[in-house]
This record gives sequence, C-alpha cells and structure tokens, in this order.
Amino acid sequence: MPALNEVLLLQITNTFGGEAVAYPPKILLLYGSVRERSYSRFATEEAARLLQYMGAEVRIFNPSGLPLPDDAPDSHPKVQELREMVRWCEGMVWCSPERHGAMTSIMKAQIDWIPLSEGAVRPSQGKTLAIMQVSGGSQSFNSLNQMRILGRWMRMFTIPNQSSVAKAWLEFDDDGRMKPSAYYDRIVDVMEELMKFTLLLRGNVKQLTDRYSERKESAAELSDRVNQKSI
Repeated sequence: MPALNEVLLLQITNTFGGEAVAYPPKILLLYGSVRERSYSRFATEEAARLLQYMGAEVRIFNPSGLPLPDDAPDSHPKVQELREMVRWCEGMVWCSPERHGAMTSIMKAQIDWIPLSEGAVRPSQGKTLAIMQVSGGSQSFNSLNQMRILGRWMRMFTIPNQSSVAKAWLEFDDDGRMKPSAYYDRIVDVMEELMKFTLLLRGNVKQLTDRYSERKESAAELSDRVNQKSI
C-alpha cells in the first residue's frame, strides 16, 4: 500500500458499534468501463485493496460480456454471476467514469440488471453503498449524484461521503496504482466510512427495512388466501 500512511489508519474491528460477528464484512465492487486502461477499474481495485486491508472480504464484478438490460434472458451467465454476487454481499461500491455529463451505460446496465425483488427477497435492500467517480477533465459530481439517486431507489443505505477523482489519467502510474494525493486520501476516507456503516447496520437490517405498508399488504394477501369462497 505505497500511497497509504498505515500509522494513521484506525483499526476497524467486527465489534464496531456493537456485538461481534464472526465473519468479515462482504463487499461487492462494480465499475463502469471495459477499457483496457480503465481508471474506474483502477480506482475500484484501490478501493478493494483498502477494504481488504481493513478486514473486509471483497469481490469485483467484471462487466465485460454483460448484455444490455432486456436484450437477453435472466438466465444469461453474466446476469446470474452479477445477481449471485449481489445476494452474497452486505455492502457495495459503485465507481463510474463520467461520459457526456452522466454515468456510463456500462454502469447503469449493471444496476438495471439487479432486480428490485426476486420472489420474497429484495437483493439490494438494506445493503450499504459507497459511490465514486473518475473524470477525464475537471472535477465533477454528475455521476455521483445519479448513483446516489439510484442507491436510494434500490433501497440501499448510501453513506454520506463520496469520491470524485479529476483528471484521472494523471493520478495512476503505469501499473494502474494510484499515486499519493488528496484524491487517494478521499478514497481511504470513503472506504473507512463504508466499513463503519456496514458494521453498524449488520444484524439490524431486517428491523430497519420492516415497513408497515408491506406488513399490511402481506396481511391482506394472507386474508384473501385463507378466506377463499370457493373452498
């Protein structure tokens, strides 16, 4: 971790905010470019290294080969791979380049393939989310603002902090490693905050996402089923 001052990084343990949990936080990372030299992938890999250093178990989804939403059946191998990773994780990191003032279609396609519900399960509900973007020019927050809206729509707990790396082509060396900078320090801040929120919320997600309207709807469905006049 050449860009990290390890002395200043706090120890984040599984007891943060409450009772200890035996397994490490499970974090899935998505990025929004399939270029060979992809700065969103480089930033995502830096975030993954930091999360592993802080004690998380991480997985990175490679979007190459993922079909356009609705242009292939749900049984497509890349769709199944993505959905399985989403079901597995407790938190996520989304990192998109900004293209034409917005997140990339590659980033949006991944999110669109995540269903709001699968039977009685909502795959993304109650998970934590950290958002990052990279830009080829001056610093911008357009992709971040869009992803924050999507995180809310997907019923995720999007953390307050975020990262925007301007002129990303200047911030990574030939090997794709991020150089020491204020931009790198912000990514450390964001991953540290994601770990804390994930540990605080784990074990309480069911209680936090239990809604009156859904209990009411479920009660009505149960009443209809047990009071069928044809029986």
